[in-house]
Parts: sequence; C-alpha cells; structure tokens
Amino acid sequence: MTIESNLNFEYVVSTYYQALFRFGYSLAKNEHEASDLAQQTFFIYAEKGNSVRDLAKVKSWLFTTLYREFLRRRRKNARIDHYEPEMLERAGGSTEPQIGRRIDGNLAIDALEQVDLVYREPLSLFYLNDLSYKEIANILDVPIGTIMSRLSRGKAQLRKIFKQKVIQPTNERF
Repeated sequence: MTIESNLNFEYVVSTYYQALFRFGYSLAKNEHEASDLAQQTFFIYAEKGNSVRDLAKVKSWLFTTLYREFLRRRRKNARIDHYEPEMLERAGGSTEPQIGRRIDGNLAIDALEQVDLVYREPLSLFYLNDLSYKEIANILDVPIGTIMSRLSRGKAQLRKIFKQKVIQPTNERF
C-alpha cells in the first residue's frame, strides 16, 4: 500500500466501520461475530479494494462484501455442529457504560432480531445504515421491487412484535 492508498483506507475504515458493524450485528446477533465480519470486510477491501474504481460505490461494495462473508460463514457453520457462547453473553447482561440511554435502542434491536431474516436484512440496511432501495437491491442481489415488498412485510412484522411487547408487560403483572 502506498501512503495515499493507506490514507484512503483509513478514511474508508473510519467512515464505514460503525455502519458495517451494525449491519453485521443485525445479521449475526452477536457482537463478536459482527466485529469479525466488519474486520474481515476491511481485510478483503485492503486486498481487493483497488478494484473499486468509483469511490461513490465503496459503501455498496463494503456492505455487499460483508453480507457475502456472513452467508459464507453461515453455510460453513451449518456443516459443523457447535454451540455458541452467545447464551452466556445474553444471560450475563451488558457491562457497557451509559446503558440507560441504549435501552430503547436495545429493545428496537431485539425486536428487529425477531423479524424473519429475509425481511431483517433489508430493514437493517435501510434503517440502520441509511441505504437506498437501489443500494440494498445491489447488496442483496435482488430486484428493487422485491426490496420494497420485503421492507413492507418486515415493517408489518416489526409492528406486530412491538404490539406484543406492549401487551406482554401488562399480562405479567397478574
């Protein structure tokens, strides 16, 4: 890497890391795997990023790469039986500071995790990463009409999940 490309790489990482991490988390439902996915995406970008000629397409390229890496890992893990320590993480709670401000965000993410994966992916890209329908269609490699349909159905699932969350606390009191 030259100094110029190194600065460009640092700019890309600082600009897109958080958005890629959020997208990875929405797919993997695990902070460690989300971090690994984002890091692997930047590793691939470091190797092959020079093939992206138009800097305006870097964002879509990164999200597509992360999504494909997620699918590759999921296919690989489907062949291997193993247990994730994810249950321990959820049972142990979070040790992050400022948790009070994140409770509503965590509830929204929890609701998003309950949405079917086929709808969760475009919802995450649209709401968490501010991507356009066209960018989402390119990342997921499906037509724009399919993205619009999946977003609509995903929103309907989210509304249903939120309604259930509102009703459940009142029922638990009795």
